[in-house]
Amino acid sequence: MIVDKLGRRFRNLRVSLTAACNYACTYCVPDGKRLQPARNELPATELLKGVKLLQQAAGIDKLRITGGEPLVTPKFDEFLLGVMALPLADVSLTTNGQLLGRKREVIRESGIKRINVSLDTLNPMRFQQIARGGDLGTVLEGIDGLLADGIKVKINMVPLRTQNHSDVLAMLDYCLDRGIELRYIELMRMGHLVKGNAFQSDFISMQSLLDIIAEKYEFARTDAPYDSTSVRFQVPGRGVFGVIANESEPFCSSCTRLRLSSDGYLYGCLSSSRRQSISDLLDMPSHLALPKLQNILVSALTDKKLAFEGEATVMKFIGG
Repeated sequence: MIVDKLGRRFRNLRVSLTAACNYACTYCVPDGKRLQPARNELPATELLKGVKLLQQAAGIDKLRITGGEPLVTPKFDEFLLGVMALPLADVSLTTNGQLLGRKREVIRESGIKRINVSLDTLNPMRFQQIARGGDLGTVLEGIDGLLADGIKVKINMVPLRTQNHSDVLAMLDYCLDRGIELRYIELMRMGHLVKGNAFQSDFISMQSLLDIIAEKYEFARTDAPYDSTSVRFQVPGRGVFGVIANESEPFCSSCTRLRLSSDGYLYGCLSSSRRQSISDLLDMPSHLALPKLQNILVSALTDKKLAFEGEATVMKFIGG
């Protein structure tokens, strides 16, 4: 087992199927241009080989499918069905929800139990201002379809002081009414937000969010799994919400996450731009590939930080 001095190891793999996205969210893409696929993106079969190798080399037992936006790529169906057939304790998906209706059948067929939908507002005008693409009604219909199919839904919201600050309570109302866990994600100092004033202008801290919520709801902090990214709160008789407090309460000391990009690179930490390709290993016999991959993983584990520091690496390319 590959473990560092803090007891951290890689258990949770996030696989970016593509760097492409059908949105151009303001906190992700400053110039408003939609993201395109990365050069030399791997097909589903190669990404599945990578997952299997990482299971053997690191003991990966949890996997999240990410992007870009994973539902836009033609390889989504094959990868989803393939990964659901692997011996993993948990498989989940993060999507902006715009194509959930089109993919409902394969999602249902796959047997996946958990899906996170990124949604920052219930106001159609603000939705367009933030996402710069898509249609709010289509996303909400997709969420309703998941719930009808018995799939557990979480919604991820990035609160922005200049754009959706007034939606913090409305989003929580919507989620509590439907048995959905809302997770507020503190804005992260990534990509174009590393430098300049944009980060400070839009950042809303966990305490500020809790102050807003306390205007309407009583709540108490509750337990979360050891390696959870979310600080969770119970609203008595209603449900649970969480805050992913990257700045206020970093979770780096217990992080078990490893990221595989769509073009075959491994990233050990969001605060490090270091990456290592595993593409050459995918055609090797496993007895030759595994020792090489274990050496890569030892190196990737040393990239993990003690606290989130921010990085010019653009998170959209490596799966959040």
